[in-house]
Amino acid sequence: MIEIYLFVNPIGSICLETETKLLDFIGNSDKKIQFRVIPLVNMQTIHQVMKRRGIDARDIDARNKLFTDTYSAALDCKAVQLQGKKIGRKFMMRLQQAVACEQIPYSQELVCAIIDEVGADLEMFLEDRPSAFVKEMFQNDQDTARDMGITQHPSEVVYNFSSHRDYGVLLEGAACISDLPKLCQSDAYRLPLFQLASHVAKPKKQQL
Repeated sequence: MIEIYLFVNPIGSICLETETKLLDFIGNSDKKIQFRVIPLVNMQTIHQVMKRRGIDARDIDARNKLFTDTYSAALDCKAVQLQGKKIGRKFMMRLQQAVACEQIPYSQELVCAIIDEVGADLEMFLEDRPSAFVKEMFQNDQDTARDMGITQHPSEVVYNFSSHRDYGVLLEGAACISDLPKLCQSDAYRLPLFQLASHVAKPKKQQL
């Protein structure tokens, strides 16, 4: 059995592309794979996004707006995820498509429209979204990222329990998804660790 944790920007185009490729890989694989997408938001990742987009790091207003939108989008994703992981993933990917690819400004109106579009329950979302439980789930995700040593998105942590490795392998950056098929082989323990990979400790599973 294989477990994959994918840490993403909930409104990022590069992360959307990585998610799409990863889902294609899982869909075409004959292995049992558990897949979890985790929105990652902190000042370090915000700085990385600003640099990637060519935004002046001294532009405090732009940084605050980007942080607020990304944080709010992450909470939206956690709230929708309470209606099921698949619908939560569908919502996040549609939100990423709208904001990052179609250049539609993030707003609660957009969020509600996407909730209707993907078939989620809007009334349930509006009830769950401001809850302390959603914020707690988000914080648990950030704690998991910290425990795993995640510093950027997209990042993947892969646990292959059919190999002899008792630790996960961290893959950083969109290009590293090309290493995923190798890590999912049953004899992956025979492979040398990748240059961009590092050992990480397995966290406790979050109970939803």
